[in-house]
Amino acid sequence: MALIFKFNKQKLIALVFVSFSYLGFSQSDTSTFKAQFALGVNSPSSNGFVTNFEANSVNFPTINLGLQYMFKPLFGLKLDLGYNRFSSTDNSPEFKTNYTRVNAQLVYNASNVLGLYNNLGVFAHAGPGISMIKPLGDYGENKTSYLNAMAGLEFHYAVSEKLSLYLDTAYILGFGKDFDPVNDGFGSFNGNLLTITLGASISLSGCQYCGQ
Repeated sequence: MALIFKFNKQKLIALVFVSFSYLGFSQSDTSTFKAQFALGVNSPSSNGFVTNFEANSVNFPTINLGLQYMFKPLFGLKLDLGYNRFSSTDNSPEFKTNYTRVNAQLVYNASNVLGLYNNLGVFAHAGPGISMIKPLGDYGENKTSYLNAMAGLEFHYAVSEKLSLYLDTAYILGFGKDFDPVNDGFGSFNGNLLTITLGASISLSGCQYCGQ
């Protein structure tokens, strides 16, 4: 059953990304469709680990890949995939953990509301998703997954009509269950995660709204 669930999750993720891609390219006469890539760091909450396990407060890497569709100048949708790696402190049993998430989010363009210059932008994003935790090494059997909700702010600087660089700060709230028995949580994680990334947003469909 677990294998079927894992396979279905992979198919669902692929299907949604393909659907977003088709939607964007079918609207190629507008600037509504963008691809995003960002790289940065993460900080997991300490209460997401069982007793005696502790991760570094700042960890690298965090990698985010996203597709964004703005159906109005102010409002849009974004589907993004995030990969995070964190590892133990010197005072903890040694472990490394992969944290992968997929989120579907609403996007709000607050640039005009804030009265920013044309080459500056602020976007708020929030939405639900699923988190998938995979410990490495000795604790590799303690995999888990749970629902999440995330919210964040992106600060953009337009380099050209097609390209903008941005800073994204996001917080991912996890809805994981307590580990029972406790040893199921060795090397695993069921808490919240803060991420800070720098990235690029590339227009795939024109620039109708770039100057707004």
